[in-house]
Amino acid sequence: MKYTTQFLLSAMAPEQFPSPSVPEIAFLGRSNVGKSSLLNALAGEKAAKVSSTPGRTRAINFFALNDESQRRKIVFADLPGYGYAKISKSISAEWPKFIEPYLAERETLGLCVCLVDSNVPPQKRDAQLLDWLRSVDRYFVVVATKVDRLSGNERTRNLAALRKGLGIDEIVPVSAKTSAGIKELWARIEGVEVE
Repeated sequence: MKYTTQFLLSAMAPEQFPSPSVPEIAFLGRSNVGKSSLLNALAGEKAAKVSSTPGRTRAINFFALNDESQRRKIVFADLPGYGYAKISKSISAEWPKFIEPYLAERETLGLCVCLVDSNVPPQKRDAQLLDWLRSVDRYFVVVATKVDRLSGNERTRNLAALRKGLGIDEIVPVSAKTSAGIKELWARIEGVEVE
C-alpha cells in the first residue's frame, strides 16, 4: 500500500502525545544507527530529518502515514537516540520522564523497531533495551541497519554475532541505501494489531 506521510508533532512530555487512534510503531536505537534514513526509506520520502550530528533528536517525533483517501493508518514514533557521548548528562537524564511512559504505557504502541548497526558488535545498551522491552511485555523486532556496507561473509558473521550477543533468534537486515529488507520490515509493520 502507498502511504503519504504527515508530520504530526514533537512531544517532550506524556501530555503532548497525540490522541491514540491507530497502531503506533516506535523506532529506537543508538544515535548514528541510521534511524532517520530508515524512516525515510520506509515512508518513501524525506519525512524524518537526517542530521549530520548524531543525537540531535530530543523529542519523540510523531508521523502519520495516511492512505490514498488521507485516512490515518499507522503512526511512526521516532524516539531520541541513546548512548551518544556528546549529549550532555542533563538531557539523557530527562529522557526517561517521557520515553519510559511512552514505551511502557502507550495503549496504541503495537511494535518497537529496535535498530542496531550491522557493522558494530553487539552493544550492552542495546541488550539492556531489549531486556527492558521484554520486562514491560512489548512486542519488538530487531533490525540491523547499513548491511550494504558488508560483504556476504561479513554480513553472515555479523548478524550471527548480533543474534547471539543480543539473545534473539531473528534479526531483519536492512539497507536504507539499497532498500534491501524494506519490504520484509513493512510486512511486520502492516501485520501489527493493537488490542
